[in-house]
Amino acid sequence: MTSEPTAASASARTSAASARTQLDDVEMTPFLKRVTLFSAGGPFLDGYVLSIIGVALIQLTPSLDLDATWMALTGAAALVGIFLGTSVGGYLTDLIGRKRMFVIDIVGIAVISLATAFVQAPWQLVAMRFLIGIVIGADYPIATSMVAEFTPRRYRAISMGFIAAAWYLGANAAYLVGYFLLPVDGGWRWMLASAVVPCLVILIGRWDIPESPRWLSRKGRSAEADEIVHRIYGTQVELEPEAVVKTRYSVLFRPRNLGTWVFVGTIWLCQAVPMFAIYTYGPEIMRQLGFGENQVATLGEIAIGTFFLIGCIPAMFWANSLGRRKLLIGSFALMTVALVVLGLVPTPAVVVIIGCLGTYAFFSGGPGNLQWLYPNELFPTEIRASAVGAAMAFSRIGTVITTYLLPGFLLTHGTRATLLVGAAISGIGLIVSALFAPETRGLTLAQSSRMGLGPRAHHEVTPDATGTDPSDHPETSPQRR
Repeated sequence: MTSEPTAASASARTSAASARTQLDDVEMTPFLKRVTLFSAGGPFLDGYVLSIIGVALIQLTPSLDLDATWMALTGAAALVGIFLGTSVGGYLTDLIGRKRMFVIDIVGIAVISLATAFVQAPWQLVAMRFLIGIVIGADYPIATSMVAEFTPRRYRAISMGFIAAAWYLGANAAYLVGYFLLPVDGGWRWMLASAVVPCLVILIGRWDIPESPRWLSRKGRSAEADEIVHRIYGTQVELEPEAVVKTRYSVLFRPRNLGTWVFVGTIWLCQAVPMFAIYTYGPEIMRQLGFGENQVATLGEIAIGTFFLIGCIPAMFWANSLGRRKLLIGSFALMTVALVVLGLVPTPAVVVIIGCLGTYAFFSGGPGNLQWLYPNELFPTEIRASAVGAAMAFSRIGTVITTYLLPGFLLTHGTRATLLVGAAISGIGLIVSALFAPETRGLTLAQSSRMGLGPRAHHEVTPDATGTDPSDHPETSPQRR
């Protein structure tokens, strides 16, 4: 008499288990789009703040009597701050959680932006740029970790592509604001304070976004993680089993993670160094190439920035259709060719300037998207934000040096030599990508975080039940269900 109900119960349990969906396989929802949108606010502000200074320097230079040294320090100060902010912010995000840092950071950006409008001396300007660099840098690992950990694998490349596009959108917005404020007396103060407006919008949007369930699970708070997953995705969705792992920054420098960190940092550096040179001193470069003065040069920079922005859009989809590896290699190849051509033509026509810089900018979307996607896919949850921060810090060493030296290099060697150096840097990115870029397309975060480097790494993935390599974490213990 009892055998039939028992069999029926077993069958029901089997059906229920088979009906459950892993978080990595859910569909995109309005909530997930909101997470992506307001997480992208951090890169938007970064692009805005780092680019607005390029226009503001046109008025700042005579107003504060800036010489070449102060101009270089002003350009480099924010990047030094970003170097520190990403390093410390990433670790704090892994240690205390994504949610808390998600809100605090935006408040800091707003306060410092407002304070920058009241500087009276060059050293004050440099100090404020350094501080705003710290808080902006901290937001990168926070925002990208939130997107990676909430977003299902099918949409991860698109969401990260949107994050990358937000940087260029912010940069273009900065140049547009700067264009209209340039004729205003003392307009540079309004330019530097204007970041407060998007800060308020982003803060409102981020306010009630919950903690990352993956982070909670790694910290042994599985009940809280399940509650968030069921509330957002539905009771039929479950989180992959995670092991309880203590956050230790030293894990990042274990042999396998160290190699991945160097790879990601290198491709980031090779994409970012020429790009930051173009954005920070873009109007001056455009002027030396013969494009025009002040507002006209700024319009040219907006045109180039539009190519950067547009290039991110197809790259979002190419990362899935072509794969991460092919996209990275092909993009660096075309970027290198574009800068070589522009550097070799003695007196380029306007159409050549726009065409070559536009080509470079458009195909920069591939590495630009992947520099966010790769570290979030290749590192495990417990060090994901730390890894993003460390990779970005690695890249910023180069951008700080370049931004500081660029004014003097431009003056001594000219624009063509500067562009050829940029081509050489892109060429290094091409070589590194061809040798070491892995293919993570279609993998869960648990699988991709166990990958090595190189073209065959995809075939070597054999994740355990928790998605964690026990050799990396001897203190881990399975804790979910």
